[in-house]
Amino acid sequence: MSTRARTYDAQVLQRARVSDHLVRLVLGGPGLADFASTGVPDEWVGLVVPGQFQSRYYTVRDWSGGELTLDVVVHDVGLVTEWAARDITGESVTVTEPKGSFAMPPGAGWLILVGDLTAMPAMARITTSVDVPVHVWAEVPDELGDYLAAYSSVHWMAPPADGVSRLAEAVEQIEWPGGDGYFWMAGESAQMRAIRKHLMREKRLPSTA
Repeated sequence: MSTRARTYDAQVLQRARVSDHLVRLVLGGPGLADFASTGVPDEWVGLVVPGQFQSRYYTVRDWSGGELTLDVVVHDVGLVTEWAARDITGESVTVTEPKGSFAMPPGAGWLILVGDLTAMPAMARITTSVDVPVHVWAEVPDELGDYLAAYSSVHWMAPPADGVSRLAEAVEQIEWPGGDGYFWMAGESAQMRAIRKHLMREKRLPSTA
């Protein structure tokens, strides 16, 4: 039997442009009084905006003081893009209860993060939650040099002109640190499948990793 995710009503308290393709929304209001973070740094929520009935999922950039911060990627077209492109302060939205998947083992000695612009909020939060060396491969169209923790080793990649991500190719060239560590990725589904296939074949990771 499936369990319907709990939902919360919220209002847009603030809207700010982080970069050309990233908009920050700060949500609050009494409807979030019972909202509780999972504590998992890549946790995400479903967001339903006015006039829509389907959730779009976004990483929680921050949850503190009863306010929920989401950094939303805006594209050339899209339902949430059109909504977030204007002044939406004061409008009502619905968010679902958060879920997360990041589970770095206690004995890990390093962390590798790989992702595109949609992964940046999660990678930013992850980098501030661990105390091991962090190596990041980020394929983003914007200048986000101050977005990640300063102590992270970041390899910035500009998206190719043909629009086809090169993240899988980048992972194939990684010189992996010694010892045990943890690998996390997020991005376009075809690239994630290619990366997973490479890791299973070359690094002997299990199919459930």
